[in-house]
Parts: sequence; structure tokens; C-alpha cells
Amino acid sequence: MITIIIGLLVTLVVFVVVISGFQQHKEKQDAEKRVKVAKQKAIMDESEELILNLVNLPSSPKIAQILANRSLSAAKIMHELRPDVKGLESRMADLTAQIKAAEELAANQGSEENFVLPDNEQQVLAVLQCIKKLRVIIKSEQKKGALAPQTFTQEDQRLDAMQLKINIESLMKRGVQAQNKEMFGSARQYFEKALQTMATHPIKTEYINTKNSEIAQKLEDITDSLKVTNASDAAKKAKEEENELDILFQPKKKW
Repeated sequence: MITIIIGLLVTLVVFVVVISGFQQHKEKQDAEKRVKVAKQKAIMDESEELILNLVNLPSSPKIAQILANRSLSAAKIMHELRPDVKGLESRMADLTAQIKAAEELAANQGSEENFVLPDNEQQVLAVLQCIKKLRVIIKSEQKKGALAPQTFTQEDQRLDAMQLKINIESLMKRGVQAQNKEMFGSARQYFEKALQTMATHPIKTEYINTKNSEIAQKLEDITDSLKVTNASDAAKKAKEEENELDILFQPKKKW
């Protein structure tokens, strides 16, 4: 009898341990699934936010297509993990439509529009941050095999050209402002930094050639302005010294 009771107790303990282990394993799987779902949702949200921000850049249907594909892939993984999520299938259908529209636009797109920087500094910063994020994302997509190397190269070069233009135009704007305030030392530093940035850029474009000429003229204007200022200061100093000598050697008054 005692042997039977002990056997039952051992069986019960083993059963409890097995159930507890199974429960812990299930909880671990659920936790891992939640992390994966959250990651895919974050990818979807980031991609779709960037799609909205593309309005601040020149028309780029290929980039829009890459982002929509990225979001759709994340949505499919999320659907496999959590098929019960409401609205996910509708979102996937919308993304599929976006991809098709972007493909058609890319096929029919004409010449690229000129990239005009916003006047507001905060908007310029937002555009620059958007471009940097896009470059990181398309690099990641290319490494995953989701983007052809040729497409990556073309789009990365377009984004790189925009990023360079933002940096150069911002430096030139600050340089011109300093020049207008006759802060010639600061103006020279801004212009020379712009020249250095273009000199180290691996791809030489017509934009770089044009800006090099513009900045060279700005630096020449600054040199001329400094010559005029120095001459004016020298003349003023000479006049002051002359007045001091006149006072020193003028006839003394008799009282």
C-alpha cells in the first residue's frame, strides 16, 4: 500500500513538473512571439511614416516601392505570427496597391524634378534625417537580398546627391549671411568647408563644378572686401596719427 502511495506521489510530482515545464515553454514562446510581432509592427510604422515624408523629396516612386515592399513583408510575417490581428489583411491589400502604383509611376516617370531646399532650418534638418534613414534602410534591404544591387546603387546615389546638396547649400547660406554682416572670417570658414566637402566627395557632378565656381567667386569677393576694409582702417589710423601730431606741435596759446 505504501509503495502504491509513493508511486502515485512520484507520478504526481513528475506530472506537475512536466506541466510546469510545458507552461514555462509556452510562456517563453508567447513572449518571443510578442517581441517578433512588435518588431514587425515597428518596421511597418517606420516604413509608412517615411513614405509620407517622401513628399518633401523629389518624386521617387522606386523608393516608395522599396518602403511599401518592406512594410508588406513585415505585415506578412506579423500575419503568420498573429493571424487574429484586426485590420492587418486590409493593410496588406493597401500596401499591395501602393506597390503596384509605384511600379507604374516608376515606369512612366520622366525627367527628375529639381530638388529645392526648404527655407526653414528645422524642415531642412527633417529632410536630412529622412534621407539618412532611407539610405540605411535601402542598404539593409540590399543586404537581405530584397533589393537588386543595381537598384540600390542608383537610389543610394540619388539620395547621396540630395544629402550633399543640403550640406553645401546650408554652408553657403550661412557663409552669405556672415558675408552680408561683414563677418568675413566666419564667411570664409563656411565657404572653405563647403569646398572641402565637395573635394572629398567620391562622385564629381555638374552641381559640384558649378558650386566650386560660385564659392571661388565668393572667396574672391571676400578678399577684395578685406583689402578695402584694411585700406580704410589704415587711412583712418594715419589720419588719427596726423591729428595727434598736429595737436602735439601746434603753437602754444599765451594766457
